[in-house]
Amino acid sequence: MESNNLTGIERELVLQYLIDGNVPVTVIPIEEEKKESDDEDKIKPASSTIFPVALKGEQIKVLEQGIILLTKPPKAVKNFQTKKVRVEFYFNRLGLYFNTELKEVKSGLALVIPSEICRITELEKERPLDFSAKLFYSCNEKENVHIECYTLEGYNLFTKPIWSDVPEEIQKKTKDYLEEFITHARKQGTAGNGLQLIPVCRYLAEAKPKMQAVEGRANPLDIIYADYERIVFASDVDSMHLESGTEYALEMSFPLELAAIKERKMFLTCTVEGLYQNDEKTFSAAVCRYTSVKEEDIRFLYEKTTNKLFY
Repeated sequence: MESNNLTGIERELVLQYLIDGNVPVTVIPIEEEKKESDDEDKIKPASSTIFPVALKGEQIKVLEQGIILLTKPPKAVKNFQTKKVRVEFYFNRLGLYFNTELKEVKSGLALVIPSEICRITELEKERPLDFSAKLFYSCNEKENVHIECYTLEGYNLFTKPIWSDVPEEIQKKTKDYLEEFITHARKQGTAGNGLQLIPVCRYLAEAKPKMQAVEGRANPLDIIYADYERIVFASDVDSMHLESGTEYALEMSFPLELAAIKERKMFLTCTVEGLYQNDEKTFSAAVCRYTSVKEEDIRFLYEKTTNKLFY
């Protein structure tokens, strides 16, 4: 099995790259917990209320000794002082990271680059089997260009969103977004009953930047809401290629338990009636309204959403 650690020569090349260029890095606090069986430390993610802090190239200076000095660091990163942190960055589009400690030095704050620098690896995501979709759009006159879309874990589709679904630590931020977006949607005449905006606001309040194994790789869109009138897609801004007011072809797939028919597919169109972003402009959600759909498909979606017969 190939090691994720860089070799000595690779590490030297990366270190020189950091010294020579204005390389942005992301600092993420991590926690250590003791295993009950022995004294080994196990690294685990920090609390969900703590967000990664992105540092621009001009906010750091890398010394030949392998020390990163932080110049005018944001207040948020100062809270990580004396704590274990994970530092992530891209080297020729390859995602790399190392674990270290944020220390106070005479000139301010510093990160010591350890001997081990590792490649970022991504586990293959298990896709939910209950529902998926494809969005089709034209790109440089190519046909059948599509985006894969999957249900985001923790978001229940075809059910009424409830406030208790929103984690307590982000409820205030979610409420602030909701007040702002409801006002905007009402002015545009696209608010409806407003239920679709609850998962939108929750997503934008809790989404965190995540460095990829390879920079710039296109990701599937997340589906965070769906009913018999609308569907909502979400992603980081770099993966969100949908445009407000534009109509897209949509294929929706529902696995069935019947032996003869394993899957129900429906083909319709939808129009983006609202695009929403978080304050940092790093994540986006697109609220889409169905615009061309067969009556039998509307019936299926209505009954799936409401558990009532469609008349």
